[in-house]
Amino acid sequence: MEIGLSTFVETTPDVETGLVISHAQRIREVVEEIVLADKVGLDVFGVGEHHREDFAASNPAVILAAAAGQTKRIRLTSAVTVLSSADPVRVFQDFATLDGISNGRAEIMAGRGSFIESFPLFGYDLNDYDELFNEKLELLLKIRKSEKVTWSGKHRPAILNLGVYPRPVQDPLPVWIGSGGNQDSVIRAGLLGLPLVLAIIGGSPMQFEPLVQLYKKAAAHAGHDISKLPVASHSHGFIAEETQLAADKFFPSTQQVMNKLGKERGWGPYDRSSFDAARSFEGALYVGDPNTVAEKIIHLRKNVGITRFMLHVPVGTMPHEDVMQAIELLGTKVAPRVREEVSIWEAASEGK
Repeated sequence: MEIGLSTFVETTPDVETGLVISHAQRIREVVEEIVLADKVGLDVFGVGEHHREDFAASNPAVILAAAAGQTKRIRLTSAVTVLSSADPVRVFQDFATLDGISNGRAEIMAGRGSFIESFPLFGYDLNDYDELFNEKLELLLKIRKSEKVTWSGKHRPAILNLGVYPRPVQDPLPVWIGSGGNQDSVIRAGLLGLPLVLAIIGGSPMQFEPLVQLYKKAAAHAGHDISKLPVASHSHGFIAEETQLAADKFFPSTQQVMNKLGKERGWGPYDRSSFDAARSFEGALYVGDPNTVAEKIIHLRKNVGITRFMLHVPVGTMPHEDVMQAIELLGTKVAPRVREEVSIWEAASEGK
């Protein structure tokens, strides 16, 4: 069972002061967070790609590369790369370069993304949303399979027997499919034999168990070994020494972000009762003391089939020192317990 983190490198106004830190400062903080995550033994750190003022990471590979030389074992991934509006050649080159710097620790998490700012920015039509992703994923997978590429499509100039460099340390360079829970996306990942990441950020995580089974069924149908296909979850959360303290610290910035997005997308207001319901044992928020968070992750592993858990922290702008403490608690207290209990459970399940 792998345990890690993800961030969108947010630069929203501080809830108490209204001040906004610079993109540069937040990027430097995230590099520090990745270094600490490696130090405390976490398995993976993901940085999400966005193209708007309140997110500082338009190029996750560069941020991850800044941390690569300061870390030793933690895997470094996008979370996600908005492949629909990107050039697959450049995506592969960026992450192959990161793979070289980190000596084989890079991953690509490919997705459509839940924001649309990159489409007009790079000259794409939202009407081609699905078609763009399918075509570009096809090209990305072809590039990672072969040094020389011949390919043609509708939305990008053709490539005729051209090499794409550098080549990564890993062969193949890991490509995961990020999904918000769409059945078509999990089936596609299964048929292609690609690892799956589910964004479990609302409702009951148990509702995702049928999607995991659908993914495995599709993979088996296509002839892939499902025992070798990991399934990850990406969920919001925060850890402090005491559960009430964790909730009180995490709620203000979470409410601010959720209500801002709610105005953009037509959601209802997000209040403390919604937050507290989501951090219950059956909810999708992983907020609490180390024991509380560990129990929820173990429950997710046993009942949904997740083999990698990524805690998304912070949501919005939180004090850097609070985020660093949460990372330390995840690595030193939560992860060891989860790994131990899951290992015992898996051995018992296999009759060992």
